[in-house]
Amino acid sequence: MYNGNGDNNGNRRRVWCGAKRFGKIPTSDGWYGDGNINGDGRGKDLSAMRAHDMRRHSRLLSTINVDLPLGGSGHPSEAGLYFAQIGLGNPSVDFFVQVDTGSDILWVNCAGCDKCPTKSDLGLGLTLYDPKRSSTSRLVYCDQDFCTSTYDGPLPGCKPSLQCQYNVIYGDGSSTAGYFVKDNIQLEQVIGNLQSKSTNGTVVFGCGARQSGELGSSTEALDGILGFGQANSSLISQLAASGKVKRMFAHCLDNDEGGGIFAIGEVVSPKVKTTPMVPNQAHYNVVMKEIEVGDTLLRLPSDVFDSGDQKGAIVDSGTTLAYLPSAIYEPLMAEILSKQPRLQLHSVEDQFTCIQHMENVDTGFPTVKFHFEGSLTLTIYPHEYLFQIREDIWCFGWQNSGVQSKDGKDMILLGDLVLSNKLVVYDVENQTIGWTEYNCSSSIKVGDKSSRAEYSVGFHDVISDTANRLCSIGMYNS
Repeated sequence: MYNGNGDNNGNRRRVWCGAKRFGKIPTSDGWYGDGNINGDGRGKDLSAMRAHDMRRHSRLLSTINVDLPLGGSGHPSEAGLYFAQIGLGNPSVDFFVQVDTGSDILWVNCAGCDKCPTKSDLGLGLTLYDPKRSSTSRLVYCDQDFCTSTYDGPLPGCKPSLQCQYNVIYGDGSSTAGYFVKDNIQLEQVIGNLQSKSTNGTVVFGCGARQSGELGSSTEALDGILGFGQANSSLISQLAASGKVKRMFAHCLDNDEGGGIFAIGEVVSPKVKTTPMVPNQAHYNVVMKEIEVGDTLLRLPSDVFDSGDQKGAIVDSGTTLAYLPSAIYEPLMAEILSKQPRLQLHSVEDQFTCIQHMENVDTGFPTVKFHFEGSLTLTIYPHEYLFQIREDIWCFGWQNSGVQSKDGKDMILLGDLVLSNKLVVYDVENQTIGWTEYNCSSSIKVGDKSSRAEYSVGFHDVISDTANRLCSIGMYNS
């Protein structure tokens, strides 16, 4: 879900940490000293330093891989979103949260929330997080490191007794506000092929006290949003900072069966071709170079892929459709429709361009290819950029950024419409993103460096898994 302000507070802070380098320690007689590296006698000896490094190296090698159970669908006429199942608190309570690479915090609806949904049309039971019922829950105050780093410094009027607040406004106008807490998070650590065990970490997340817009609706309601952005406040960054995981993750969103694969860790199979991320951007931005419709390369203005401060195209799993500036959207649609000159266009809900078509769309419409820096191509087939709302009615998932919002009129935003049915790999440590077409109802392999093993992480459909589990204990009747 694209946050038009960059992140929860409008910017992102990147912190580069240095390390002291200790060389050899010469003495007056030309040999090397006893390892006391401080003249005042307070330093560690070299063997202790080496032992420290070995322990740190062991911790770096012992990062875990995580299998994040996934549910939902990217189909606009169905859920239009993907979500994961996580556990929070002690005792651990399950929550269903939308997976969003376009925002930077994890938040869930909390006890006492104003206008939080109490039911969901997705077939999920909603839960309110109650800090008082978790023995490990702690409030986060405005003078603590997490708060000052999230807001790039001390907050005006901050006192030690004041809680650290948050307020996020998303691109669709919906918003969430509340305060930060710190508590346990329960995740599924990969320990074998299609095998996992529960493991705990500690994370700071938002306790939602007030929702507005679609976040307060029961239509597609969830317990919250899981921000997987680059900022230090995101789940992936917090877990990586604690040495728990690497800043690498991947998703494969199944738009045919629903659900898919989501793994935290290094994907070793299949191999994917990558493109560099645009540096110093709040989101996962990549450089688009050309667009091809069928066999035709679109003739576009040379600066159309560089929209000022928002450079490149944003890859965002929290957005359902694909948004293109007018300079791209109009020639793209014209070229697609040139293959079917007799089609009549209809507007549905004042935002979707739709057609009546009884035949196979893959044979009647051209494939679209986005070409990126590094010779990486994203191929979108007609059955992916067209979605069916009735047996004979199909609508285009391409949206014109220029008519959506004034601030985002030049933005290229690639949502689930183009990301589904592909394995997308985010290597934040090396600042690359890659993808390949893939069967998202199968499995991928992640590497475990501590044991040098490779383990399979498989497909999940949380809604089906939940229903099957309830059936097995006699709690669900169809």
